[in-house]
Amino acid sequence: MNIVVFGLGYVGLSNALILSRRHHAIAVDIDSYKVDCINQLISPIHDEEIKKFLLEETLDLKATLHWQEACRDADIVVVATPTNYDEVTQNFDVSSVQTVIKQVRSVNKEALIIVKSTVPVGFTESIQSKGEQNICFVPEFLREGHALHDNLYPSRIVVGMKGDKGQRVAGLFIECCERKDVPVLLTEPSEAEAIKLFANAYLATRVAFFNELDTFASIKKLDAKTIIEGVGLDPRIGTHYCNPSFGYGGYCLPKDSKQLLTSFQNIPQALIQAVIQSNQLRKEFIVKAVTALSSNRIGIYRLTMKTGSDNFREAAVLDIIKSLKEAGLSVVIYEPLLEEKEFDGCPVINDLDLFAAQVDVILGNRKDSELTPYMDKVLTRDIWGQN
Repeated sequence: MNIVVFGLGYVGLSNALILSRRHHAIAVDIDSYKVDCINQLISPIHDEEIKKFLLEETLDLKATLHWQEACRDADIVVVATPTNYDEVTQNFDVSSVQTVIKQVRSVNKEALIIVKSTVPVGFTESIQSKGEQNICFVPEFLREGHALHDNLYPSRIVVGMKGDKGQRVAGLFIECCERKDVPVLLTEPSEAEAIKLFANAYLATRVAFFNELDTFASIKKLDAKTIIEGVGLDPRIGTHYCNPSFGYGGYCLPKDSKQLLTSFQNIPQALIQAVIQSNQLRKEFIVKAVTALSSNRIGIYRLTMKTGSDNFREAAVLDIIKSLKEAGLSVVIYEPLLEEKEFDGCPVINDLDLFAAQVDVILGNRKDSELTPYMDKVLTRDIWGQN
């Protein structure tokens, strides 16, 4: 089949790669740099698995800026454009998805449109109510830095379309992945949209829970690692996804939890709102811990949310930097992915020895072996040295 994928972020690129193993795929983006990279078999994003896949796999894939030509003969169009949360409207900005749908239909009336962008509950049904029936929502469940792996070995495939057509959509992704025993769930569109938001809200809740446990242990002078290990030995809880951090952030958890809270309008709730508040309190706790050290020059080790990622978006440390600056402290940043010499008014030093020599405290959301020589300066809540 001819498949077009709009958007070359983590979701769009990883989908374009797996689909091009079995089908002719065209990736469309407005960024000429990303398009050029793909056509030269270079990953435009920081992901070792994607880099290796482009070089070693036989793929029927090309990228383009020209959506009209790409869509004209498409059998399927996958939409993976950004839907950022708008703090003013308190809703996802779905304008990019709406634009793509309109563009596709201007040149192709028959193609099945598969929306991968995260959208509010009810979005797909609202599009269908306007006469667009050949559309479905298929949520992504990707870990940052492992997007390709999680598409090759998906935990589950949820399709917001029932019947034979929904089964064919599920089959499209199953045939292109490595795992063949993938659990498949066919649902109504709004149920699929809710699954995506509630899944990420639960992950945010889990992060907030173990961060609050760590805050409690820190103030009470208890060993957080021992407590977490003891709690995790209950098989209903488990020992996964429990490493304390400066707070959840990144592409999905902040915006999805906020969108879910908006969706609860006129519906009784307390937990989702509390999780969002807990995440803010955690960042405030970290700031207080730093300011209590009476240090003048604070070093920030990495802006990335996770090891192996290039994502700074809504990283918890960004709010921490802002608060430290408001408290009158001098902040210096170590971030090798930044070519600029300054970020948000803070100097960037990409020589680790020079960086460490110029600061009193090194604030690190995650430990790294390269920090070993400077551990006497490091302030972190990371227990296991993993994401």
